[in-house]
Amino acid sequence: MKKNKGMIVAFLTPAVVIFLIVFLYPIIRTVMMSLYKIDSVTDAMDLWEFVGLGNFQKLFSTAIFKTAMYNILKIWAIGGVIVMTLSLLFAVILTSGIRGKKFFRAIIYLPNIVSAVALATMWLQYVYSSKFGLLKSFFEALGLKSLAATPWLDTAHKFWALLFAYCFGMVGYHMLIWMSGIERISPELYEAATIDGANIVQKFRYITLPLLKGVFKTNITMWTVSSAAFFVWSQLFSNVTADKSTLVPVQYMYMHTFGAGNAVTDRNAGYGAAIGIILSLCVVLIFTICNKLLKDDDLEL
Repeated sequence: MKKNKGMIVAFLTPAVVIFLIVFLYPIIRTVMMSLYKIDSVTDAMDLWEFVGLGNFQKLFSTAIFKTAMYNILKIWAIGGVIVMTLSLLFAVILTSGIRGKKFFRAIIYLPNIVSAVALATMWLQYVYSSKFGLLKSFFEALGLKSLAATPWLDTAHKFWALLFAYCFGMVGYHMLIWMSGIERISPELYEAATIDGANIVQKFRYITLPLLKGVFKTNITMWTVSSAAFFVWSQLFSNVTADKSTLVPVQYMYMHTFGAGNAVTDRNAGYGAAIGIILSLCVVLIFTICNKLLKDDDLEL
């Protein structure tokens, strides 16, 4: 028994040390930083100026931060409905016995293996371009001159152009998560439902959906985490400047932490840390609500 304990300690020690260094220490340091005014991330602690909850109070009284939070809320809510609906639809179709399942699955997932920078650049240069973009050519071919002339990257349309492009790239990832859950459901349940006279819609409503509650929680959590960390797409669509139509909290945090962008006149890493704390709390809150509302302990696969 003592030998076993020694082996357990020997194998666990590296993992625990790495966890403390890579995860726990940065979390504690970020929480501490959020209570101070810090000119640079690399400043020694004796240069930190304690402000208490001043960073948080300033955030919630700043209009540009409220705009950034509203933008990320729209991305999470509207984009979430679009991505979850389309990904679930594709997952159901691809697990229904359709031919060429592997091919279609690979095609739908393909955008996820492309760099976000490359994918966003493709949308900016080859889809939304007002000179030779795909949308311009498509609508011109249909004779819809007004839509062909739409400036998709101006302030009025840029947010929706950004949201559509981002959703396009995320559908495949969440589709695979749905598929993993659907494929775990016993075929015997569907066979029994067929014998009882259930149609496709009824099978989906009374068998598939209830047994996917756990998968739904996973998808919502992963979508929330990716939405909270939304940065690259906004940065590329707004060309680093503070375009309020696409500004998100992480971009605003980057501006304050490193002093980039026209919206920031002073650099304060503590202010940026406070933004990170707020986003983390939002993720935890949504995860907690999902756990309370979606309980699948009584379901057996």
